[in-house]
Amino acid sequence: MAANNTNSLPSQLLLLKQQRIEDFKLVYRDDIASIDLHYLDQLGEFCALSDFGHRHLVRNPQWATDILQDGLLYCDELKPHIERRFTQLIKSVTTEPELEKCLRDVRNFFQIVIALRDLGQHAHITQSLIDVSELAEILIIGARDVLSKLLEKTWGLPHDSDGNIQPLMILGMGKLGGHELNFSSDIDLIFTFPNHGETVGGRRSTDNQQYFVKLAQKLVNALDKTTVDGFVYRVDMRLRPFGNSGPLVASYAALEDYYQSQGRDWERYAMVKSRILGGEDSFSRELKSMIRPFMFRRYIDFSAIESLRKMKMMITHEVRRRGLIDNIKLGSGGIREVEFIVQVFQMIRGGREPQLQNQSLLITLERLQSLDIISPDDCHDLKNSYLFLRLSEQTLQQIDDKQTQKLPDNELDWQRLLWVTGHQTQDDYRATLGHHMQIVEEQFANVIGQDDEDDSPDSKEHELLSVVCNADESFDGESILFELGCCCPQALFREIMALKSELEKRRVGVRGQEAMAKLLPLLVGGLINEEEADGLFRKIANILKTIATRTAYIDLLLENPGALKQLVSLCKASDWISKQLTLHPILLDELLDPKSLYSPTPLDEYGAQLHQYLMRIPPEDLEQVMEGLRQHKQCQQLRIAAADVTGAMEVMTVSDHLTALAQSIVEYVIDIAWQQLIQRYGTPVFEGDNKGFAVIGYGKLGGFELGYGSDLNLVFVHSGVSGTMTDGNKEIDSAHFYLKLAQRILHLFNTRTVSGILYELDMRLRPSGSKGLMVIHIDSFVDYQHSEAWVWEHQALVRTRVVCGSLWLKEKFKSIREGILCKSRDRAILQGDVAKMRVKMRDHLTQGSDDVFDLKQDNGGIADIEFIAQFLVLGYSELHPELTRFSDNVSIFKQAKVLKLISLEEQQTLSQAYQDYRHKGHRLVLNDLKNQTDDKEFAEQRDGVSQIWRRLMLTAPQ
Repeated sequence: MAANNTNSLPSQLLLLKQQRIEDFKLVYRDDIASIDLHYLDQLGEFCALSDFGHRHLVRNPQWATDILQDGLLYCDELKPHIERRFTQLIKSVTTEPELEKCLRDVRNFFQIVIALRDLGQHAHITQSLIDVSELAEILIIGARDVLSKLLEKTWGLPHDSDGNIQPLMILGMGKLGGHELNFSSDIDLIFTFPNHGETVGGRRSTDNQQYFVKLAQKLVNALDKTTVDGFVYRVDMRLRPFGNSGPLVASYAALEDYYQSQGRDWERYAMVKSRILGGEDSFSRELKSMIRPFMFRRYIDFSAIESLRKMKMMITHEVRRRGLIDNIKLGSGGIREVEFIVQVFQMIRGGREPQLQNQSLLITLERLQSLDIISPDDCHDLKNSYLFLRLSEQTLQQIDDKQTQKLPDNELDWQRLLWVTGHQTQDDYRATLGHHMQIVEEQFANVIGQDDEDDSPDSKEHELLSVVCNADESFDGESILFELGCCCPQALFREIMALKSELEKRRVGVRGQEAMAKLLPLLVGGLINEEEADGLFRKIANILKTIATRTAYIDLLLENPGALKQLVSLCKASDWISKQLTLHPILLDELLDPKSLYSPTPLDEYGAQLHQYLMRIPPEDLEQVMEGLRQHKQCQQLRIAAADVTGAMEVMTVSDHLTALAQSIVEYVIDIAWQQLIQRYGTPVFEGDNKGFAVIGYGKLGGFELGYGSDLNLVFVHSGVSGTMTDGNKEIDSAHFYLKLAQRILHLFNTRTVSGILYELDMRLRPSGSKGLMVIHIDSFVDYQHSEAWVWEHQALVRTRVVCGSLWLKEKFKSIREGILCKSRDRAILQGDVAKMRVKMRDHLTQGSDDVFDLKQDNGGIADIEFIAQFLVLGYSELHPELTRFSDNVSIFKQAKVLKLISLEEQQTLSQAYQDYRHKGHRLVLNDLKNQTDDKEFAEQRDGVSQIWRRLMLTAPQ
């Protein structure tokens, strides 16, 4: 693009340019005469266009001279200059703070150079992207090497069993991998190392895994931490195996095993752009050879199309979820869709066409044309559109070094964008942008294709329903509904008119009104033959009221007849589901794929699904992360409920899924809280592994018996070493660190976002209850349980297990729990204590009556069954430790039957009644009803449970 004429700078920018030249003269003082006037004019224009540039040049005026003397404005590439300057500065670095300053000085200096070249139009956008990427690579590898030298004094160097030194290998992902990094970008990295072994040559020794974790932590900190000189790069490690839950560094063998056995399509998609940073050697060739089969299948991989369709849905979902407007990256037709188009072809054909095994989008695009996969015209148009979008993105970010892809919200920044891109007005720019984004949008749609839908209603019925929906109160809509077969025409027409009246009060735009007018006939046509069509319409009307001003959701239902069918089906089956959809319309996206909707996530994949869901959210955007956690939970619960109400799941399986979902979220929240705290305070000293922290689940969570509305009963324990301090810049006592960790976890769960709280946490079962510490050392937990805990606290311990955290603590807690449950107890006294507690609970909590059975608290109900299980464990584990193996009631009864503590008939009675009650409870929750039923419904089960209660409490076997 030709440079603009300096004299035609808009007046607002021209005035700012003069002001900033004066600023520069002030800081340069007597040396200003040595600067060429033309160059000074260039600097003034640059500073008018970039607040970031002005800020740093005023702070470091010598940089202006360095740029001129080194000829950096007009050189072909910056890489040799970056390497030379970095090498000179890094020579004197002997400490981590000195390294941090060096990295930031080099980064900021060359960011100024790159922005000056770009905004002054001395370099093409393609070269600019390469320059930004090479700067990042030099700083990352340079920091790694310096930190290795600093660690060598203490730990020596890592060796394998044959004595070979092992390096930390770094995979640059995404735009960094493709040499396409934008000006103010996150960097996505994966760390790995070739072989296990141990360090040699230092004052101390450790295994390679631990050494590389230490090195990686220091590297991330050196790049990511914000100091007085700013930061180098925001580092995102979530693409590594198992995401935030996985080890920070994995060996080649672990990496290969993960990608062969668990690698998912979205990880293939991400890995296509991976590039090993640093020079090529035998280690990098081995790594490249190892991961290539995962990225590129040997055959033409059309099987990827289905998963890519889902990715497309996720992109659309994200745009809708975040309400993205004027976003040139994430919006429809944006940068990400260009990337998607190219990577789709790489995934499908890359195994058979080695030419496509390249990280660069533009190179791959040219090769797609040469292979006749896309036409020359499409290649030309897509390339031009991509470069225009990237130029716009680069310009927006160079204004103030902010990671933004959104068009300006103020006049000054609009003037800057228009000037650099050569447009006179916003309308001119938007016309050009719209043209390019339409090209991308059309090609994006062509790559995946559109699902054919042929499910429109009969034309006559459509016409009649349209008349009904557009009629006023004097119109005889009831007769038309009656003729169409509705069994409650008056009631349904009344609900239709009530909805129309309500919508008239809302600010629904013309487009929204048109979409709603098309949707209502389809909706009425879908439920007109239902027995209670009016009630069902009322439920869905509540959802429509919520989304009335959000046209995207109306379009979703209008353009996807299958989704509308699912909506009717689910609202008919469950009041709870309809209420969730009303409260959280984002869940409507889940209706698009019935196969996924009625097939909940496999039990062992909830963690991976959560990681994948949150991949789209910048980790530093805590508010969005918290909202994302809540939305993910709601989406997953909707899938579970959909499978539940259609009979695809048994009650035990439903609870298993709800429990696995909760556990994955607890684990993810702990990871977030931990990362936040160690960035501020460093890492505490602890025994064992994995943070020295664990979460004990009590009650329904501990017993794998969560329901839809269950809260989480948690106790936090740690293994911090007393009297030690964290190793960060702001040291605190290790025990105090864990208290702050607990507080942060509670904050992440309890903060009310748009989607509400995450889970209701109940911490009252911790030692000393609400008066006790929020997190307790494992040794103090043991002391309390042995010396102070009440019988009811030991009863509660029956239904406990470590749900996530340190394996060392998990094993220790398992041993502690077994020891406490196996204590010698006087069975007669225990019978009395358990019975008294049960009576007290029933008297205070039951909501039953002569005609109503409280499923949990009434005689013969759930609480009786739970107390029977607890009595059996506490009363007989001294003789039969195997009773402590389980935390769920059904398994405890099976074990008690094996030990002949109860008969086969009693075991079946207790287990079946328990499952029947819980199944009924789930049904009641899903229909928004209390946990109560008719007194006669479970008469036989109640009588059976009560008989067993009386036998065990009065005549317990010896």
